[in-house]
Amino acid sequence: MTLVANFSEIDPSSFSNPENAVVSSISLHLLVDFTKKTLVGKVKLHVKKIKEGTNYIDLDSSNLHITEITDDATGTPLEYNVTEPIQIFGSKLSINLPNNQNEVDILVKYETDPDAFALQWLSPEQTAGRKHPYLFSQCQPIHARSIVPCQDSPSVKTTYTAEITAPAELTVLMSALRKDVSEPRDGLRTHSFHQPVPVPSYLLALVVGDLASKQIGPRSHVWSEPQLVDKAAFEFSETEQFLQAAESLCGPYVWGVYDLLLLPPSFPFGGMENPCLTFVTPTLLAGDRSLACVVAHEIAHSWTGNLVTNCNFNHFWLNEGFTMYVERKIIGRLYGEQMREFAAINGLKDLKDAVKTLGDQNPLTKLVVDLSGGIGPDDAFSNCPYEKGHTFLFYLEQLMGGPAVFEPFFKAYLDKYKYQSIKTEDFKKFFESYFASNPELKKVEWDSWLFTTGMPYKIPKYDTTLADVCTALVVKWKEWDCSGTGPFSPQDLTSLKPLQVQEVLAQMLELQEFPLHKVQTMQTVYNLDASNNSEIKFRWLRLCLKSHWEDKVANALQFVNEQGRMKFVRPIYRDLYAWEAMRQKAIDNFKVHRANMMAVTAHNVARDLHLE
Repeated sequence: MTLVANFSEIDPSSFSNPENAVVSSISLHLLVDFTKKTLVGKVKLHVKKIKEGTNYIDLDSSNLHITEITDDATGTPLEYNVTEPIQIFGSKLSINLPNNQNEVDILVKYETDPDAFALQWLSPEQTAGRKHPYLFSQCQPIHARSIVPCQDSPSVKTTYTAEITAPAELTVLMSALRKDVSEPRDGLRTHSFHQPVPVPSYLLALVVGDLASKQIGPRSHVWSEPQLVDKAAFEFSETEQFLQAAESLCGPYVWGVYDLLLLPPSFPFGGMENPCLTFVTPTLLAGDRSLACVVAHEIAHSWTGNLVTNCNFNHFWLNEGFTMYVERKIIGRLYGEQMREFAAINGLKDLKDAVKTLGDQNPLTKLVVDLSGGIGPDDAFSNCPYEKGHTFLFYLEQLMGGPAVFEPFFKAYLDKYKYQSIKTEDFKKFFESYFASNPELKKVEWDSWLFTTGMPYKIPKYDTTLADVCTALVVKWKEWDCSGTGPFSPQDLTSLKPLQVQEVLAQMLELQEFPLHKVQTMQTVYNLDASNNSEIKFRWLRLCLKSHWEDKVANALQFVNEQGRMKFVRPIYRDLYAWEAMRQKAIDNFKVHRANMMAVTAHNVARDLHLE
């Protein structure tokens, strides 16, 4: 039976009703079927009635093929309804609850759809080893509902256990502590997991593949396909240092294990903070650890996001702005305050680009957004909550008296709201209470920071020492009259840190004009084509496209085809679309390679190319 669905009162991206009845634990029992590209089995949901008289629970589901729902204790079938799906939000699954029980275990037997939005199924040919298939998930922000019926809102946190049965030759990992692995039977093994810390549904994670591991610290292993495990272990060898720095800032690490998983190239993000098992992109393998700061970011999420969570994605900046702040504090601890503040300056370039792309009057550039009216969190995703949020926190740190004053507040904030899901008003109230006696408090213009579109209300004063070197080189290129070979040498860049090279290219991208001849000379002098640093390569290719260097279009297309990281793929496709002569080439390339992308990447690139 189908009905019309209404969104939750507390989360505009969910159909669930946790204010009436809430799921407190999940127990999964699933078989991984690579032939059908499905997960099939059952889930037990422990439901607690919150509001007296409640006789139903509303869950989120997306293309789940449900065969039966019962009271687990008695086996009695429970009546349920599924509404017509709404875009990416899926359907509301309403289940009648027994009237005489305040708590009940519901058993749902079901199968996922082969096109489940959260799952990517890779053929052996799409893996490094080319012998075995591979499966990985990406549930953030609202795609756990395509794997399991749940209250798919960060306002709800549950513990979970899982038994995952998969081909015996493959390894299964989840965002949880690993327990037992059964002996092979009929070519299959069952892997057991337990996550004792309550987590929001978007932190459910699953990977199945031919995986090897290597220890990189007292509580950390890195996992990847065997061919890349040594490279990954080298790249992420600073993980324990990052963890210890984060603990000094945020308090004890509560998750026990901190492992890393290097995913196949189609993974759409730089990293994903799944508890106990951070997912990272292979685009971080620069060979010199210059991109390992992404690991610092995901480690920071262990507190800001995973421990203290935004209650819905209107308040996403509470996750990402706070995490950028902690990431850069870690950088400051390990590499000095100058590097921390330089990273912030570098991040402002990404923010300017995001605001330019969205439009400076776009309400999605506010810190606190409004996703009601059918705006999906994926469609609202940008650098704004990351960098605008970080800018606000850095401003508050300076205003209230510097790190010696602000760091104790920050640790107290995390301790106050740990294991909870909160909104911006909660942070504001705690901040005002903590700093009630500080005369600077009255200078905080909350509405201007939280609800103004475009760039931040104010830009803090950063140490520009490392940035000034970059600016001087950019000015030198800008003022060069193109005579002769120019006053440039390879030493210009080899004397800089990789983040400074990124800054040089980012500043050049901001110039209104940068002639093709200068870009070609840069290649002759610096050989930027040979860079193994994906962040440098990304900005270099964008500069080539901006100058309409036609010979580099093939390089740009190769770059977007060999990896699916949205941070890189979307801007390059947008650049090619804006270059009218290359527009059709970009569209044709996307259509050929779309099947190799994860669903969220394909969905967003299609929108960028005006195909949806």
